[in-house]
Order: sequence, then C-alpha cells, then structure tokens
Amino acid sequence: MRLFRPGLIASLIYPGAIFRIKTTEKLIFLTFDDGPDRISTPRLLGILDKYKINAIFFCCGARAEEFPDMISIIRAAGHVIGNHGWHHPDGWKTPMKKYIDDIESADESTSPDLFRPPYGHLGIRQYRKLRQKYQIIFWDIMPYDFDRKFGSKKSLHILKIKIRPGSVIVLHDSPGSSSTEILEEFIPYALEKGYRFDNRL
Repeated sequence: MRLFRPGLIASLIYPGAIFRIKTTEKLIFLTFDDGPDRISTPRLLGILDKYKINAIFFCCGARAEEFPDMISIIRAAGHVIGNHGWHHPDGWKTPMKKYIDDIESADESTSPDLFRPPYGHLGIRQYRKLRQKYQIIFWDIMPYDFDRKFGSKKSLHILKIKIRPGSVIVLHDSPGSSSTEILEEFIPYALEKGYRFDNRL
C-alpha cells in the first residue's frame, strides 16, 4: 500500500506523513490517543476483542509509565503502541528543543519509531526533525469523541458518512470520551458495509 496525500498543501508541509492509506481495499484503521487509562483502556480492549479487531494506541509516556501493565496488555492483545509524547505537548506552543525532548523521552515506554503529534499540531521544523526518526501519523477522520457536548450521535454520523477505503480514524482512550459508545454501533455498521479493520500502516 502506498501513502495517500490528502492535498497539495498538506503534502508540501508534511511530505511522507500518513493521513490516509491509498488502497482500493475496504480497509480502515482505528487509532486511539491519550491513554492508557485504568477505566477506558480495558473497555476499548473488550470491544476490540469482541469483534477481533486490532488497532493502534498512541500513548503518552507519562501514562505508560504510570500504567505499564496496561501497555503490556495492549501489546499482548495484538495492538500496536505509538508515541504520543511524554506530557502531550502542543507543537504550536512548545519550543523546538523542549518539544523534541518530550517526544523522545517517551520512546522507551511507547514507541521509538511511530509518532502522532498531540492535537495534530506540528511546526515545520519539528516535523523535519522528527521525520528523520519516526513515521508520523495524522488522520483523515476526527469524529470529536472527546467532546461530550458534541454528542456521540453526531460523532457516529461523521464516521458513517466519511469512511472510505484507507481511512485512518482517531478516537480517544480516556474516560471522558464517547469512543466506547460510538464503537459499539460503528464497528457492526462498518463490517456490514464490507470494511475490514487493520493496524499495519
């Protein structure tokens, strides 16, 4: 599979980053940010196991260090762990060296080669530095599951109308997210439409 570049501007700013996978197969990729968490992670793992689906968990180093057993359980279940920074830094508000140091400090507890920028915020110089070491993963569908005011019905609607072959979906591994509610309806819907789930980007 080749990388899909969503548009000229994005491809120029972040050449080589993954937003969506270009494929004619009905494959979609579930990813979860911000964990692990004692409450939400087991719930998500239970749903994924129920449907025999593998996903990618972009974890924060500080939380991975706090809950190393959760990281082990995620990996043992066949899911991939990605780096989401140590303290979830905002690349648009964090000085270059401090930002890079934060990301690299999470290598050992998360991943030394797969990275998703927190908030999707990444400066050009930060990107050029990090791409030398990491495969950088963004997304092409954000259903706002982290915003309870937005509502799970709207989030689910976004997923249903936006999914396409190669979509990379970002959800959140946190108790305040509506991700578990959404998945219980979205996964059967996607499977019925002939989609398969993968975590090999």
